Amino acid sequence: MAARVSGCSVQDFFDKLSFLGFQIDGVSVQVDELKTHLPAFFISLKPEQIRELDVRPIIDANNDPLPLIIKMVRNLQVGSTLKIINFFEPTPLLALLEKQGFEYFADTVDKDLVETYFYKKSEIEVDVDLNSGEGWNDYLEKYKNHLETIDVRNLPMPQPMLTILKAIEKLPADKALFVYHKKVPVFLLPELKEKKFDFRIKEISEGQVQLLIFKE
Repeated sequence: MAARVSGCSVQDFFDKLSFLGFQIDGVSVQVDELKTHLPAFFISLKPEQIRELDVRPIIDANNDPLPLIIKMVRNLQVGSTLKIINFFEPTPLLALLEKQGFEYFADTVDKDLVETYFYKKSEIEVDVDLNSGEGWNDYLEKYKNHLETIDVRNLPMPQPMLTILKAIEKLPADKALFVYHKKVPVFLLPELKEKKFDFRIKEISEGQVQLLIFKE
């Protein structure tokens, strides 16, 4: 990875380390083994193909990096890669963009630093359309005695989405899941549709969103 970022070959990188006094054992074997576990786009990636976004300051400020990520993804040129630097692997984002035709590679640098690369293979559209709140009161009345409730407002990312997905796995067919959330969970919605769940959203105020999730 260091060789790729600096724009030199892996062998050149090791040669420089040797010049500085480092001992390199079994370089060719290690490099070959490493390549077998990397996607082809990542092996041939050049620095000029990469756009970088560090979302850690955005998250630290208690803001949502999603709008900026989606904007950058949509503006990404074919053959280019968006590198996202985060505290964790962005699991919901991986699922969404993979379905839209992106290739990705997530590199865990350490326990609090993950660099994820999204490679744009072709012109595609990232679908983040939202279902409206139409029929909210009707569905709430329908399930009023058959509701299971969870509150994910104070959970750190990506726990809100993971908690909701875990809850619907055990949700009986005749019940609905009522969720207290602080934002519209854009990455969750395609997952719900894929799992044959319907939903309604009610935005109360900034930082206050309610969701009703039920079987289609």
